[in-house]
Amino acid sequence: MSKVWFITGAGSGIGTGIAKAALRAGDRVVATGRNLDKVRSALGGVASENVAFVQLDVANESQAKAAVAEAFKQFGRIDVAVNNAGYSLLGNFEEMSIPELDSQLATNFYGVVYMMRAALPVMRKQRSGHIINISSLAGVVGFKHCAAYAASKFAVEGLSLSVMAEVEQFGIKITLVEPGFFRTDLLNAANVRWPSESIDDYAVEGKPKDLWSAYNGTQQGDPEKLGDALVKIAGMTNPPNQFFAGSDAVAVVRPSLEARLQGIKDYEALSKSTDGSF
Repeated sequence: MSKVWFITGAGSGIGTGIAKAALRAGDRVVATGRNLDKVRSALGGVASENVAFVQLDVANESQAKAAVAEAFKQFGRIDVAVNNAGYSLLGNFEEMSIPELDSQLATNFYGVVYMMRAALPVMRKQRSGHIINISSLAGVVGFKHCAAYAASKFAVEGLSLSVMAEVEQFGIKITLVEPGFFRTDLLNAANVRWPSESIDDYAVEGKPKDLWSAYNGTQQGDPEKLGDALVKIAGMTNPPNQFFAGSDAVAVVRPSLEARLQGIKDYEALSKSTDGSF
């Protein structure tokens, strides 16, 4: 049975890769984005009966509800909802303003919140569905200059791992995807944002912009291959709760998790010493 996919940020990068993979698999896609001309261009040549284009700024709760309603109107169900839309605010934490931090969370975290709250009632009624939340390697280990971006992705991780325990009773699954470095527009000069303030003490290290911009276009991950992998995951009876995408993600996450386990062993006695006596 073919599936209906609802994909945010379908106009480039991972969103486009997932949409193309789902369409290749014979599924139908609701492709959303703030700029529908960009989304249509990215998915040019697709048979019109298999795809619906819907305007959506995920940071706008009313648009999230309207987009899901339109998707249901078009195809009568939503089997897989992919929360992919987002952007990166990179730089030293102290140089970020509160409005800049708020904006990062509004898109990367609350955008996911709004979409999940819009999609879950549909999936509950169906007693089936799969939410795929695109997190990041930075949502597992954190990176220098990524405080805002990582915080937004860590929040998505906590949200997803908690809600999945609540909705599994309705036949709804949630998978977190933690990609490594993929060739997307995330670091494109037109998309990445940098703090408006500067602090002299940090200047000796050079500009974060110079460091991160060098990665743009050179990342090893292929969004279309990730799309193919997620189509496979969406077809699994028991999909993973977390999927680390890319060999670089696996290489970074494994030692980080091993170090955490070692920390538990090293300080287990101290941990137990905090137990109260009854």
